[in-house]
Amino acid sequence: MSVAFRRESDDEHKEPEYELPIPVGPNLVTPRGLRLLGEEVARLETVIAATTEEDARKKLQRRLRYFHTRQATAEVQPPRADGSVGIGSRVTYRLNNSDKTITIVGGDEADPALGCVAYFAPLARALMGAEVGESVEYQDREDAIAVLAVETDAETQA
Repeated sequence: MSVAFRRESDDEHKEPEYELPIPVGPNLVTPRGLRLLGEEVARLETVIAATTEEDARKKLQRRLRYFHTRQATAEVQPPRADGSVGIGSRVTYRLNNSDKTITIVGGDEADPALGCVAYFAPLARALMGAEVGESVEYQDREDAIAVLAVETDAETQA
């Protein structure tokens, strides 16, 4: 029989399951970020133990491998002692005549809706190392951001 008339299995048409991509560069986290990674690993292990369906287990195990890797490569960053902006800092700044406050955190704990911005985001990169009273360049505009206040965010240190 010709190969053209052979019935192909449904598995031949499935997309391959790739590992979740690990971001390039160091995995800098706050103490809270490391704790959240550990909690997610424990949660996934519990869910996997209770899951009987094979496809669901495979997807959960894939997520578990991702979070195990992120937990193993995490580098906890202490708060900056010199008062400059760093990971774990709550920063109040003025941009376009509007005052805003963000907390700079690790990539896995970032949630812009809650004001938590990853340290590698363009805004956070512009603010890193700045001190109160400084103006920093942002989006090719010098003095675009005025740093109004910097403090260690107590929640990120827990």
